[in-house]
Amino acid sequence: MTSPRQPDSSQFSSTAPTDDASAPRTRTALVLGGGGSTGNAWLIGVIAGLADVGVDVTRSDVIIGTSAGSTAAAQITGTSPAELLATILSDASQHRPASSGPTGGRPATGTVVDQMARTGRIIADAADAPDLRRRLSAAALDLDAASDGEWSARWRVMVAARLPNPRWPERTMLITALDARTGAAVVFDRHSGVALVDAVAASTSSGVPYRVGDDRYLDGGYRRNENADLAAGFDRVVVLSPFGGRSRYPLEWGMHLAVQVAELRAGGSRVETIFPDGAAEHLFGVNAMDPSLRPPAARAGYEQGRNLGERLTGFWQAAREGGVG
Repeated sequence: MTSPRQPDSSQFSSTAPTDDASAPRTRTALVLGGGGSTGNAWLIGVIAGLADVGVDVTRSDVIIGTSAGSTAAAQITGTSPAELLATILSDASQHRPASSGPTGGRPATGTVVDQMARTGRIIADAADAPDLRRRLSAAALDLDAASDGEWSARWRVMVAARLPNPRWPERTMLITALDARTGAAVVFDRHSGVALVDAVAASTSSGVPYRVGDDRYLDGGYRRNENADLAAGFDRVVVLSPFGGRSRYPLEWGMHLAVQVAELRAGGSRVETIFPDGAAEHLFGVNAMDPSLRPPAARAGYEQGRNLGERLTGFWQAAREGGVG
């Protein structure tokens, strides 16, 4: 099996195709951050709303997905955002979480709070971001040792049921995760030798690590919740962050979205960030794993996407038409 790559953003900056090698072409990136079950629904809603007003961000040259954003990335490359949105809105009983809890089931609010308390203690004890990832990985391996060994198989079935197409798209899509054996961040793509469902399952495994062969992987949000820095070198970047760019980690660790955006802009990228409206914030946070809130989260995202059409039309359409200004 080909190993996933380390997340050196420079290796992805030239992957976008060009129509004419003699003429510069604006390269675009769509970044989909983590945000649990409701975050996944909100992401789908925003993308569908934008598409309805003529802004098709699914045609970006690279799509970067983390945690619930990895599920959304795989979904929008497998079928239309409109169909995904309709499924969420028409079947409110379809309560499928977009990220795992420590038991791999349907986490209740209490389980989410327990998970946040557990990781909060690890964050408090960590000296820096690399130390945090090592500690999170060690704790996850302890959970793995205490599990029945069947969790990954059950989680794979749940993730596979949400993907409209089990195959990697031909376009460039990057799925982030953490190597639970070392704490190192990794990136999966269609050349990694890992099935798409396994990449998404790994990126959404926040408690017990997900097994791929002899390897163990954790949620990609433990590196950065958006991993927007992987879009370095792309001319225009749209970042959708269900958690509003916030992070539970100390600012000096450089894991907040504001730091990532500053890095991108310093490298010459033009960046637009999209966060949930204030009126929808109650749908996230400790409520992010409540599947009954997926329909309202999707509706909120859809309306927000439609309302953002004017703001993003010039930004995105100029890029799609080949302009660099």
